[in-house]
Amino acid sequence: MAMRKREDEVFANAAGIDIGASSHWVAVPRHLAEAAGCEPVREVGAMTDDLNALAAWLVGLGVDTVAVESTGVYWIPVFEVLEQHGLKVWLVDARQLKYVPGRKSDVQDCRWLQKLMSLGLLRAAWRPSAEVCVLRAVARQRETLLAEQASWVQRMQKALVQMNIQLTEVLSDVMGQTGQAIVRDIVAGQRDAQVLAGHRHRRIRASEAEIVKALTGNWREEHLFVLKQALAMYDDIGRHLAECDARLDALL
Repeated sequence: MAMRKREDEVFANAAGIDIGASSHWVAVPRHLAEAAGCEPVREVGAMTDDLNALAAWLVGLGVDTVAVESTGVYWIPVFEVLEQHGLKVWLVDARQLKYVPGRKSDVQDCRWLQKLMSLGLLRAAWRPSAEVCVLRAVARQRETLLAEQASWVQRMQKALVQMNIQLTEVLSDVMGQTGQAIVRDIVAGQRDAQVLAGHRHRRIRASEAEIVKALTGNWREEHLFVLKQALAMYDDIGRHLAECDARLDALL
């Protein structure tokens, strides 16, 4: 690595971390390492105790800014632990490193990252505030649950079709008020199409006679078993969604 003057550095006390899945490589400024009598590059573990020790080491050396590669989700614990120790952390897109000329092939990623950071040649990726991060995490979980719940609705529809219960032909939403009432009654043991059609809401376009015809099926235990399990999973996810909604209400 070519020698450079300290006065050229924008962040003279910046470190760089090459993020990995099971360990991370860290490079600190040479002048800080020499003052402390240690090597400027070291490998650290990815466990929480390792990260706390890393943060303490950096603070003890006099590092004030750290550039961290945005690799997968592995950077998140590193970012958060370092921030908790009072360090200013820059999240850096690894693609930036490729576009800066002058790198030698034998230079480790962490050393190159540290050099570019010290010279002010990197841009920090946008990282929302801690409060926004919490909101986003809960909102993402809610989206995941909604997708999973929708997949269980599809399984219910498949089980119904396999029994030739053509509910989708007379209802636009199988899990709407009328559809849910019919499905839950089927799971509870009702097989009489006339009784099941009695759940029809007055706003449903299909007539009761049409619904009776659609609900006259070939009841088979294996499909009823799948329908029951799918409905249970749908309801279970619904409870988790309610927890997410309550959490979001508390955060907003």
